Amino acid sequence: MAEGLCRQFRGDLIEAYSCGIEKHGLNALAVQVMAEIGIDISAHNSKTLADLGDSDFDYVVTVCSHADSNCPVFPGETTTIHRGFDDPPALAAAAKNIEEALPYYRRVRDEIKDYVMTFPEALVAQR
Repeated sequence: MAEGLCRQFRGDLIEAYSCGIEKHGLNALAVQVMAEIGIDISAHNSKTLADLGDSDFDYVVTVCSHADSNCPVFPGETTTIHRGFDDPPALAAAAKNIEEALPYYRRVRDEIKDYVMTFPEALVAQR
């Protein structure tokens, strides 16, 4: 969701990539709640840092505690920032159906969007 939101709302200011410590696949409910706000992430795929090649990054933003505690060290001028968000699948684990699960995804989507809307100023301020 974070990559889709960055590309939609800040794509003219930053080049966003998303990856994780492990590949988990694309979450259908994340795709659904992003589509609700007009962002199609259905062609996105789960990837790791190795899948991004030898890219240099000015900023790396971790959005979950697992990524924060296991984030690799980046050489050079990379600034690593942790801004944690709840994990929608974990929040929705006890949901009895999709209708009960979707509000968790929507809440986290909206929280990430609010954070993304502070870019690039919030990134620069944390450098």
